[in-house]
Parts: sequence; structure tokens; C-alpha cells
Amino acid sequence: MRALTANRVLSIAVLAALAAACAPREDGATVQFWALGHEGEAVARLVPEFERTHPGVTVRVQQIPWSAAHEKLLTAFVGDSMPDLFQLGTTWLPEFAMLGALEPLGAYVARSQAVAPDAYFAGVWDANEIDGALVALPWYVDTRLLFYRSDLLARAGVATAPRTWAEWSAAMERLKQSAGADRHAIFVPLSEWEVPVVLALSQRAELLRDGDRYGNFRSKEFRTAFAFYLDLFEHGFAARAGAGATASVVRDFAEGWFCFYLSGPWNLGEFATRLPPALADAWTTAPLPGPDAQRPGVSLAGGASLAIAKDSPRKLAAWQLIEWLADPARQVEFYRVSGDLPPQRIAWQHPLLAGDARAQAFRTQLESVRAVPKVPEWERIAAKISRSAESVVRGEIEPDAALAALDAEVDAILAKRRSLLPPAEPAAE
Repeated sequence: MRALTANRVLSIAVLAALAAACAPREDGATVQFWALGHEGEAVARLVPEFERTHPGVTVRVQQIPWSAAHEKLLTAFVGDSMPDLFQLGTTWLPEFAMLGALEPLGAYVARSQAVAPDAYFAGVWDANEIDGALVALPWYVDTRLLFYRSDLLARAGVATAPRTWAEWSAAMERLKQSAGADRHAIFVPLSEWEVPVVLALSQRAELLRDGDRYGNFRSKEFRTAFAFYLDLFEHGFAARAGAGATASVVRDFAEGWFCFYLSGPWNLGEFATRLPPALADAWTTAPLPGPDAQRPGVSLAGGASLAIAKDSPRKLAAWQLIEWLADPARQVEFYRVSGDLPPQRIAWQHPLLAGDARAQAFRTQLESVRAVPKVPEWERIAAKISRSAESVVRGEIEPDAALAALDAEVDAILAKRRSLLPPAEPAAE
């Protein structure tokens, strides 16, 4: 009996020692951080200051190309080799949340003195909440708005950027008359789903219905937006050739082949450095026009976020780095080194951003952004939207038939999702 007791005590002691060895230890932690694209290089320039002010934490930044990131993260998850902290594109969040790969951050935010939800643009914050749980923290944001040649607009007799769809159509009509038959008012790549989607969001369309179980592209709101989109081509405002109409967007924008272009903040630096010096003051940006004066144009809540791996043994250290990067002063510095826009309003008060009229249009637009449906299948659905829109523009199918087919295709994509969810509640009469 004494021998048995001794053995049990020894076993308990060994198990306790093993448990202590395996337990998370934050002292002297080394945080593995996977950052994507040029953000990896940019954030690596900031990390030494974090390590200086957090002497117990070391950060190892690994720069992952965007083209390889999705597969690499999935492989790491399957192989139980996830980094402690990693960057995710906004549309990837639902997939990794469904896998159970992400540490919920609500409790961390609730205890934080540095992170306040209402400091962030509401649509951007919402994009990081999946099924009511915060799964990542916005790191930087992007969205789409109007880039345009203000000199061409003035030459056509239009004094200011359009604020409504009616004003936008009138401006494009005048641009078309002013520029000539071989030129266009707006450049719309047919391979991009973003233009028909932001028009639909501006109509307050719900792209999916019944708890994201089915497509909703035959709804009144989407059909209204789709009709406006098709009118761009019917009236000759946009070239039916889409992206095939240009070999270089920057060159054609400079040469006046079109005036309007829906694009994101990545083109602020691109246009500033590549357009001829003579056009330095001839282009600018504006928020998207809305359907009417009471409804502003709504754009996409895009960008990238920071997430902590669910199984990381260094969660507290990883959160310390997230908090540090979320400081408005750090967001401004990150903008300085990367060009990525900050997700908190207060950072926009810094002179670097407050004095930049082209950037400030994004500040205005970010108050009117929405996340795309938070389903892992979104990127497949988005591809179907662009192909459907292109087929109508090219005259291969009628709009009603295209939207019916789009709903059917999306329903098929979402079939597995429906099988995993309880039946939708019947709509109230």
C-alpha cells in the first residue's frame, strides 16, 4: 500500500512537472508573426521599437507573399504549426473562424485600455465579427471610391464631383459629349465584381438571404443596382471591352481616355508617382455617389486584420503586439511606411492624413462601408457575379435570365452550408 501510494505521488509529481513544462509561458516569449506582402517588410521596421518597450517579448516576422498565404496558412493549421499572430484579408476571416483557427478577442478588448470598438469605423469593425464574436482586430483598411480627372470634368462643364446617381449619369453624359465618340466617361473592368456589388450595397441590397443560405440577386435592390451598372455600357459611358480596352490604366487615365475610375488607396501612390507632373493637380478622389441625396454611396469594408492562433501558447504576448500596433500613433507611422490606411478615426486627425484631400475622401467613404457576406464561399460567389455581369454586358444573355442563373449557381455553392445549418426560420407574414 505504501509502495502504491509512493508510486501515485511520484506519478502525480511527474505529471505536474510535465504540465508545468507544457503550460504557456509568457516570460521571454518569442512571437511568430506572419505578415503578408509588403506589410511584412513595413511592420518589420516597427518591431524593434516594440521589443525595446517590451523587453520580455521577441518578435520574429516572416514575410509571406499574398499569392501563397492562403494555402500556407491552411497547411499550417492542418499541421498544427500555426504562427502565434498572423495577418488575414477581411474575406478570409469567415473561413478560418469556421475552422476554429482563431482566438476570440472579445475578452481581450474588454480588458484593454488601448482598444475601444467605437474608435473604429463601424463597418470595418463589423467585418471582423463572425457570428457575434470578434475574431480579429482591424490593422489597416481599404475601400473603393471615385478617382477622377477634375480638369476633364471642368472642361465638360461640371463643377464638382457627383453626389447622386442622377448627377453621376448627367456628368458622364456631358463627359461623353465633350471627349468624343472614341473616348469614355468611366473605366469599368468586366473581370471585377466590385462595381456591381458596391452599387448594390448602395441600394442597401442583401446579397444573400435566409441567414446567408441562398443567393438574393433577383431582389428589387440588386436588380435596380444592376440596371444602373448595365446602363454604363448601354449609354456608351464605359467600353464593353472592359479591361481589354486598355493596356495601362495609368497611361490611359493620363491621356484622358476616361475620367472616372473606381479604385482603392493603393492607387494614391501609384497615380502620384506615375502620372506626368503636368497632371499633379488635375486628378483627385471623391466618395461614391449615392442613389439619392438621402443615401450616401456605400462601398466595401476591406483591408487586413490581425488574428491570434487559437492554439498559440503565447496569446498574451501576441495580444501585446496587437495592442501596440493599434495605437493611433503607430497606425500613422505604419501609414507612413506602407501607405495603408488606418482603421481608427483619431489617426486621421494627424497632419499627414488631415492635410491630404485625396486621402480624406477615403476618410469620408469609410463612414459608409459594409462587409460582404461573411461566408467562406464568398470568393467563389464573387467570381460568379463578375462572370454573370460580363455575360450580360457582352450580350450573351438577358439580365433576368442571368440573375436567375446567378441565384441558382450561388445556391449550389451554398448547399453544403445549408446542410450544416438548422433550417431557416420562416419569414414573418
